[in-house]
Amino acid sequence: MDMAMRLLYRGQLFTGEVEEYLLGARVSLETYADGLLHGPSRGWYRDGTLRYEMVAINGRAVGLSREWHPNGALASERVFSGDGGRLLAHREWDEGGVPTRAWHADGGSRRGVVELG
Repeated sequence: MDMAMRLLYRGQLFTGEVEEYLLGARVSLETYADGLLHGPSRGWYRDGTLRYEMVAINGRAVGLSREWHPNGALASERVFSGDGGRLLAHREWDEGGVPTRAWHADGGSRRGVVELG
C-alpha cells in the first residue's frame, strides 16, 4: 500500500482481483482498479460461510453492503449512496435474527441510532 492507501504490485498501482487464503481456505476476493477497491468484494469464514459482500467504486462503498454472523444469520446491512459512498442507512441483527439497531439519513442528516428489541 502507498501513502494514499492504494494497493501496489511491484511498485505499480494494481488492477485486477486479489484472493486471500488462510490455512488453505479462501477468505476474501476483492476487485481493484488503479490501486483502489473497484467492483465486487466478498469475504468468507474459514468454513466457507459468507462473511461479507459489497461493491465499491473508486475505493468507496456503493449500494447495499451486508455482513453475516458465523452461523449464517444476517448481522448488518448498510446502504451507501451511488455518488460517493455516503452512508444512508444501517441495520443490525443478533445471531438469532432479532433486530438490534437501526438508523437512516433523513434529508441529508442522520437520525439517531434506534435500539430495537
